[in-house]
Amino acid sequence: MSGSMFAFSLICTIFLLPLISSADLPTNYEYFTGDGIESGLNADQRDFLLNGKNITIFSGTFHYFRVHQSQWRDRLRKIRAAGFNTVETYVPWNLHEFQSGVYDFGKGASDFETFLDIEEFLKTAQEEDLFALVRPGPYICAEWEFGGLPSWLLREDGIKFRTSDPIYLKYVERYWNQLLPILEPLQFTQNGPIIALQVENEYGSTGNNDSAYLEALVKLYRDNGIKELLYSSDSPSSGTRGSLPDTLLLTANFNSNPSENLNELNALQPNRPSMTMEYWSGWFDHFGETHHTIDVDTYSKIYEEILTHPASVNIYMFVGSTSFGFTNGANMETEGSNNSGLEPDVTSYDYDAPLTEAGEITAKYNATAALITKYNPVKTKLPQIPETPERVVFDDIKIEEQLLLSEIIDDFPNKIESENVLPMELLDINNKSGQSYGYIVYRKTDLNLNANAELLINGYVRDTVLVLVNGNLINSVPTSKDVLDQFGFWKLANSSITLTKTALKGVTLDLVVENNGRNNFGNLGQFYQFKGLTEEVTIDGETVKNWQIVPLEFKKSWNQQLSGWHEIKDSTAVPALYRVTFNAKAPLRDTYINVQEWRKGIVIINNFVLGRVFAIGPQQALYLPAGLLIEGDNEIIVFEHFSAPEYIKFSKDAIWGVGTYIQ
Repeated sequence: MSGSMFAFSLICTIFLLPLISSADLPTNYEYFTGDGIESGLNADQRDFLLNGKNITIFSGTFHYFRVHQSQWRDRLRKIRAAGFNTVETYVPWNLHEFQSGVYDFGKGASDFETFLDIEEFLKTAQEEDLFALVRPGPYICAEWEFGGLPSWLLREDGIKFRTSDPIYLKYVERYWNQLLPILEPLQFTQNGPIIALQVENEYGSTGNNDSAYLEALVKLYRDNGIKELLYSSDSPSSGTRGSLPDTLLLTANFNSNPSENLNELNALQPNRPSMTMEYWSGWFDHFGETHHTIDVDTYSKIYEEILTHPASVNIYMFVGSTSFGFTNGANMETEGSNNSGLEPDVTSYDYDAPLTEAGEITAKYNATAALITKYNPVKTKLPQIPETPERVVFDDIKIEEQLLLSEIIDDFPNKIESENVLPMELLDINNKSGQSYGYIVYRKTDLNLNANAELLINGYVRDTVLVLVNGNLINSVPTSKDVLDQFGFWKLANSSITLTKTALKGVTLDLVVENNGRNNFGNLGQFYQFKGLTEEVTIDGETVKNWQIVPLEFKKSWNQQLSGWHEIKDSTAVPALYRVTFNAKAPLRDTYINVQEWRKGIVIINNFVLGRVFAIGPQQALYLPAGLLIEGDNEIIVFEHFSAPEYIKFSKDAIWGVGTYIQ
């Protein structure tokens, strides 16, 4: 079908939607459960049966942990209004067990508390007439920090991630014994929304074939009362090595060649239902790349080909969202300890999805709704599409307050004394869980430096480093995308820099290292990702010993206690924090913070880390949902590595490209 013909068909279909959504139709739950519930989702024949009735699963991915809780119902209703009968979500272990043995499922007092009430999310989904597919991992990928694994697992010497290793499984079992009792009463056969759950995630892509591991996960499900259908998801080219064909339903992940992929899936499991668990509606972005998009005609053509195969399908992502704080993941193009292939993801997880990061309806949304109406034989009552409030653009705010990073380090209490540099994860903080996110500072005092003294960082920086001598920045200020190939970034092995041209005595040296995101996908050898400095540092060939270590985690509790703000002493080539306040009036509305004139750092709103800034792009505005604002005075803090502009600026829309100063 040509683009113009598709558009005409789409308009006609949308025009008829109000008739299809009449009050005479049953709801989704009324249709499938009106006579009571006798059975769950069944995949023992060519078509899915739910409670004995044929069902094609029309599902969309929505990560509750990437959207503020105040917006959950809006997004869920928009999913249902498009005609979907199901919502799908991952479950991030590293947020729910944010310290070893310390949990947050919505009332755990972590920084992400208002994003984590999975029980409330699933109940809201049911209230909005949606079934649920749940993917608890324990590994989830999701372009999420460490693929959802908690970084404190790295403290266990010899642990073998994503295997039947008893050390690893001990922690999985402890976590799932907390999570699964929350999910158990929410199963469909217990009058809840969950119709199926996934076991692990794209395990076939690891190159590993540990069926004992998958069997252990299945046993954990069953021991915790999970009775619904269990499934795996992979590229069909992985065959069955990432699954248990006699136990799990195989599903497929792809965004091209649907007939080829689904035929291959059918050959792996004849006479069972076909399901695309991830049809990728767009793609994610790494720093230094251009913004990824997929046009609506291409998207619609592939979606329709999946539906006419015929197959059930989950659109990944349907709800664009945000990797708030430091939760973005990264890809790793290199093996083992080689950090040169790191590809950190940006904060936005808009994904070019049918619903944008800000919850806006797009042409893809309308095209999806039209195709579901066309191909779903089960007609049920649909809600009206909720209106998306117009975003607000606050006035520019002149920056007048500053805290130098060197001042913060000077005043930091209880610096950690260590003979050698240590990675974040091995610090004995956070109930001996180490440091997961943010920055780590290695300070050496009373150094005597020769003229042209050369600092050498052995191995790789993990992932960026600022070098300060007596509080003065030595690094070059980024002016192009070539910066990633220079000192201070993750690509260089055994990188060096000249500390001073003249001899100096009694110097204080600070190495400020940033974790830009742990790898979230790959073979098992790529999951051993310590952050900070992991090998010795030398000056003029001599190893530097006896460091003071400062974990800069930028947690809410620490951010709100920052003091000593003063007028701006220097805004050029100096790492510093900058603070402004602005007034927001009811009704609170979403906005974007325009970061085109900043170089690199993070933005903090009302003590919560909103996300990362990097001038090399492609993201140049950070989405700020209304749920993170308060009526009255709101505070923005920006930690800038290099040089700050004069104003904090806002934007009505997302901005894609490079920063003002990048050539």
